[in-house]
Amino acid sequence: MYQFSVKLRVRYAETDQMGYCYYGNYAQYYEVARVETLKSLGISYKKLEDKGVLLPVSDFTIKYILPALYDQELTIRCTFKELTDYKIKFDYQTYNEESKLLNFGSTTLVFVDKETKKPVNCPKVIKDLLINLKS
Repeated sequence: MYQFSVKLRVRYAETDQMGYCYYGNYAQYYEVARVETLKSLGISYKKLEDKGVLLPVSDFTIKYILPALYDQELTIRCTFKELTDYKIKFDYQTYNEESKLLNFGSTTLVFVDKETKKPVNCPKVIKDLLINLKS
């Protein structure tokens, strides 16, 4: 299983009245981790889109354990989990500076044709690369 980590700092604008990182920010945090994970493998969202393939999220789940606070540096571990003909799944874990698990979750994305907006097969070059990671 391939895993990649990114570090993000909770900005003041991302906190709520309690000083906690607003729960809705984690979708964006997970996206940063996912994009950087794919980039670490040589896969660019921009190049995919330029070739007519989009990757919308079809499923997002998260389980909150502890809050992240303003100015904390977070580590988000993104793990490539699964690939089918039309979908790709990632798992995430978010840790604070003390290495405490704050939340975990997953996203599933669907390969979609940019013009027709209909599901398409995963591009072969990506499929070959990701399948080799699982073996």
